[in-house]
Amino acid sequence: MMQFEGPDAPLAVRTDEARFERLSGYPFTANYLDLPTKLGETVLRMHYVDEGPADAPVVLMVHGEPSWSYLYRHLIPVFAQAGLRAVAPDLIGFGRSDKPVWGPHYSFASHAAWLEELVLGLDLRRITLVCQDWGGPLALAVLARHPARFARVVAANTMLHTVESALRDRLDWAAHSDDRGNVTLNDMLLAWVTHGVRSIAFDASTALQGSTVTDLPQDVLDAYDAPFPTEWHKAGMRHFSTLIPLSPHDPGVAINRATWDALAGFEKPFLTLFSDGDPATRGWEALFRERVPGARGQPHQVLTGAGHFWQEDVGAAAAALICDWIRATPSTD
Repeated sequence: MMQFEGPDAPLAVRTDEARFERLSGYPFTANYLDLPTKLGETVLRMHYVDEGPADAPVVLMVHGEPSWSYLYRHLIPVFAQAGLRAVAPDLIGFGRSDKPVWGPHYSFASHAAWLEELVLGLDLRRITLVCQDWGGPLALAVLARHPARFARVVAANTMLHTVESALRDRLDWAAHSDDRGNVTLNDMLLAWVTHGVRSIAFDASTALQGSTVTDLPQDVLDAYDAPFPTEWHKAGMRHFSTLIPLSPHDPGVAINRATWDALAGFEKPFLTLFSDGDPATRGWEALFRERVPGARGQPHQVLTGAGHFWQEDVGAAAAALICDWIRATPSTD
């Protein structure tokens, strides 16, 4: 275990590059961006995969918890070979990106700001967003602030919690309030929120295998664990679930409400691709279709034979479907 004590203790750690050598199915060149916002005096470095023509329309793939850009390794080549620019960042605290060692540094607002700095720093435009899990709330918050940069959205097993009373009976993993100040929470949702911070052992590979239909081989499981060799490296991974809004007064609710307000005026193509094996996000696909104007008339589909991490179960096939949809919805920007 790495020990950090005293005034020289670092605010963030960086995973040794040797841990990313020869990962199964992940041959991509590493790219890094120093983010403008510092953590104290520490400059945070964010990693991203960038494949395909540099001047092509962008497919931005944003992961959630507790994965990293490795999750998109089956999709990246499909997009690049289709002539698109495939960009897959590692959120701060994950993958090859720097990792603050104190959980509270990972706020909802900070995660969204860090991702926004990457989008602006790379000057990404004509973006087709592919977002899953926490990739949805974070990337859609960036879209809410910079809608002109986005041409389309693919929402796939993601969510935008607001704990509003109108969500009653709409979600498998319920999280809604009533007019008496009470909140109803699904037991599994609450268990996941507390699991990361209470469990002595918390590994990304366990969560990935537990939420896929595919039996993942050991080398793939090892790749998901590669970024997190010590507890110092796991602070962001452990803390993420605690950011899920469970009360109308949660700071994340305000962020998600602002995102919903922006999506209410988003008329560009918006596609839902939710899997048939993910109770954690079941119900959100209907809400996106109802509330986002750009979702009307789109060929929404169910990814059959797939779990929460559909990228492992049907990733390449889903990427091909998305490529066809992009070709069928030419951008007017």
